[in-house]
Amino acid sequence: MDALRGIKVVEFAAYAAGPVVGKHLVDHGATVVHTESKARPDGFRTHYPPYKDNIYGLNRSGLFALCNNDKLSITLNLKKAPVATALARRIVAWSDVVIENFSPGTMKRLGLDYETLKEIKPDLIMLSSSNLGQTGPHAHHPGFGSQLSSLSGFTHLIGYPDGTPQMLYGPYIDYIAVAYGVVAILAALDYRDRTGKGQYIDLAQYESGLQFLGPILLDYKVNGRVAGRDGNRDRHAAPHGAYPCKGEDSWCVISVFSDQEWKSLRQAMGNPSWADESRFATFQTRKQNEDELDQRIGAWTARFTAREIVEKLQGLGVRAGMVNSMKDLYSDPQLTHRRQWLEIEHPEIGKMHYQRPPFLLSETPGGPKKCDPLLGQSNNHFYRELLGLSEEEYRKLIDEGVID
Repeated sequence: MDALRGIKVVEFAAYAAGPVVGKHLVDHGATVVHTESKARPDGFRTHYPPYKDNIYGLNRSGLFALCNNDKLSITLNLKKAPVATALARRIVAWSDVVIENFSPGTMKRLGLDYETLKEIKPDLIMLSSSNLGQTGPHAHHPGFGSQLSSLSGFTHLIGYPDGTPQMLYGPYIDYIAVAYGVVAILAALDYRDRTGKGQYIDLAQYESGLQFLGPILLDYKVNGRVAGRDGNRDRHAAPHGAYPCKGEDSWCVISVFSDQEWKSLRQAMGNPSWADESRFATFQTRKQNEDELDQRIGAWTARFTAREIVEKLQGLGVRAGMVNSMKDLYSDPQLTHRRQWLEIEHPEIGKMHYQRPPFLLSETPGGPKKCDPLLGQSNNHFYRELLGLSEEEYRKLIDEGVID
């Protein structure tokens, strides 16, 4: 039996911050309905490559596929008010949970804000995931994941000391917010089970991103120290970096935090004479000569494959890892053992590797079980069978462009 069987979720959401919350819920048995419109499909369908064979198509996006397995896809053009509004409210009355990530104020303008919807569904749980939250002087500032990464301080920390800040590709903080959104919904479901009452969850993605910078924020608060860019270096380790290995664009990473680890690394390298020099004898002197230290270690790692380096060092208790390419992730032995990727056939993409949850429940293991839906694929099933529209109602709404 699935952990969330019987829970019904509707998403008025797109991209990552809303739909990936729904993915975690559907992976564990919830019925999740992804609402779009042919006039305005999910941005992951339209704006984000890669597409299968580099051929654009609304049902060929790998990123949309990864975020939306097992869901139902319905079309609803919310601009066709008031009929579309009435239909949306009927969908909400059917559901247990609503997820939305529109700009603050949009759901209210559509007549679908929490205060309105809880009159229809008193025990409704609603998650609003937005850049900066629903309230405050900056709540209505437009933006996307890239802007949030900068606002939260991540961009300031990425790069070399003498270089410019480096952008993170894609909506990184969206995925941090996802974890908080999932936990908040589960807590609200537990609260509802105990009290019979619903919840409104106002999730500010900006604030969730700050949680991942806790030590740096505290360092400033306690010590007045402002963190900056330092490449691959770490204040508490030497060496600490990425090093070239045999093969094209092949790298490993090595971190040494103690004298014992340094001794073990020296042993792995065959105790070269340069490692006995006084300038590399202590942590402090290694930090002072870190540029040359990295060059010496890089000259050694370049003689071996990344896997050879990692196996040798990990066997001696030194922290080391391979820098995997995207291709490598699909053959990584640890991910393969835990069946992180499930190959499922998609009608337009073909064989697609869908991702399992990062946690495995022993009694109620999660999905995926099915591929992501084609745009509007579930219209007839959902509107007629689950929502209970008559054939006449259904056809009329299609003719009016409400169900497009």
